[in-house]
Amino acid sequence: MSMEIADDCIAARLCAVRELMTKRGYDAILVRNVSDLRWLTGAARVFDSEQAHDALITESAVWLHTDGRYSGALAARTDRRVWQLDQDDVTHAAWAARHIAASGAHIVAIEDSVSLGFYEELQWELQKASVACLMPRLHGDLSKLRMRKDEVELDLLRRAQKVTDAAFAHMCEVIRPGLSELQIRAELESYMLSHGADGLAFDSIVASGPNGANPHARPSERLVEKGDLLVMDFGASLMDYQSDMTRTICIGKPSERQQAAYDAVRRANEECARAARPGMLGRELHELAARILEEEGYGAYFTHGLGHGVGIDIHELPVAGKRGELPLDEGSVFTIEPGVYLPGEFGIRLEDCGVMGSDGYLPFTESPHELIILSA
Repeated sequence: MSMEIADDCIAARLCAVRELMTKRGYDAILVRNVSDLRWLTGAARVFDSEQAHDALITESAVWLHTDGRYSGALAARTDRRVWQLDQDDVTHAAWAARHIAASGAHIVAIEDSVSLGFYEELQWELQKASVACLMPRLHGDLSKLRMRKDEVELDLLRRAQKVTDAAFAHMCEVIRPGLSELQIRAELESYMLSHGADGLAFDSIVASGPNGANPHARPSERLVEKGDLLVMDFGASLMDYQSDMTRTICIGKPSERQQAAYDAVRRANEECARAARPGMLGRELHELAARILEEEGYGAYFTHGLGHGVGIDIHELPVAGKRGELPLDEGSVFTIEPGVYLPGEFGIRLEDCGVMGSDGYLPFTESPHELIILSA
């Protein structure tokens, strides 16, 4: 993918932010959230969990503050014609106050995620500089802008999913009775990291037998046994973009009870994927899954939201759950992952990730939906 295309995408993102500023009446936006910074700068494989950066965006300039641990990488991976990069040895609040004062901004929107400590320190620094400034919250506006993925993002998401699908196919050749959940996780994650992933999207879930009844079970030393259902929820990361999928497999022939529950979950997944249309509210898609599982007799055992947005963050907007009031617009990427969890027995989840196209949902996931039965 050419640098020109990447530059066009970054320019479009900054343009969208400035349109938001005009609409809201902001003079500037102060950005500290590392996922928002990754999206705005296009700088891949730079940002980590530390809030070591600040960006101030006005109508005429974009400043980016960092430190020596990141400055070299940011200098190489950002467009220096756009981003004014520095590593001034001052606190983040002092840096922000200095640039707010220099810009003449008096209404500076800040992200909801900034800490109370930073907010109060920034107020103090502005007061010391005799700057009168209103600081309204953004109320998730940048997260909402990030919902619609551009072609650069969609390419990375598809590539990350290909690694994840390949890992599942590999694990179906490896898993056997006697392996522990921890051993399976180690092989799964090792495969992804050695076959194209540059990171893990999240801590993989590997849960067998009754452990699978806990949707976010942590892998344990439990050994996989004949007759187990095994839930694997995992994803590869590529250039800071994530994949996410879940498959449930059976070790040996499933019981009628296991197969019936699996068929119900599969029906919910596939009917929701067919029903999804641009503009549908996230909660409406969740409610469809809940109705299907209720009809199948498992309504009480579907205990989480149907899906969530995926991109730079493994959980981002939009939300396809009970409180999903945002529309699933064209270009939004999200999961469809119904599940059934029978305490003390087993759990089942079937998760795909895909993009909302102009006519409906287009999964990235290529792994099959039928229950895969491994020889015991």
